[in-house]
Amino acid sequence: MQAKGWRSLIWAALVLAIGVPIALAAESEQLAWRGPVYILAGFAGIIALALVLVQPLLIGGVLPGMSAYRSRRAHHWIGGALAVAVVIHVAGLWFTSPPDMIDALTFSSPTPFSPFGVIAMWAIFAVALLASLRRRLGLRLRTWRIVHIPLAIVIVVGGVVHCLLIEGTMETISKAVLCAAVLAATAKVMADLWRKRTLRAERA
Repeated sequence: MQAKGWRSLIWAALVLAIGVPIALAAESEQLAWRGPVYILAGFAGIIALALVLVQPLLIGGVLPGMSAYRSRRAHHWIGGALAVAVVIHVAGLWFTSPPDMIDALTFSSPTPFSPFGVIAMWAIFAVALLASLRRRLGLRLRTWRIVHIPLAIVIVVGGVVHCLLIEGTMETISKAVLCAAVLAATAKVMADLWRKRTLRAERA
């Protein structure tokens, strides 16, 4: 297959991995018993997971047709969009059921998926805050990576487990595929970064 064909295939796979779960969730029968705020909150959560998939692809230079500079800039802005999506997700759920959200935020909820989502949420907020203050704090690239990478792993693992444990509007198979794609993309980028760091250490 020619290079152009591979580029189109990668973009098509990304669109399907994100678009299919959202489309199937929009057709869920459970939406008939939900109010508009709850529905908005739910889809904000789905979009947040989709953005988590895009982030490692950008920083790893996997998406074709994007320069390293454009990928980094997109990674920065999508990180902000991810934080906003999480805020909408949490605020909407708080509006519809404050007691449930208090239980979730205090880690006293009986639902098994709640603590994973809360931990991922705080990790997202921590990354967003540090990214906005990085220049002011004078964080060098190496220091930033030491902080950012563990938090990114927490976000990915927490977000995926949170999503998989919820029995809601998302269709099971498409949800599993999206979660698997998030894990695979993150693992690939982490492996590439480790390989590059090892090579640099051997040459030093």
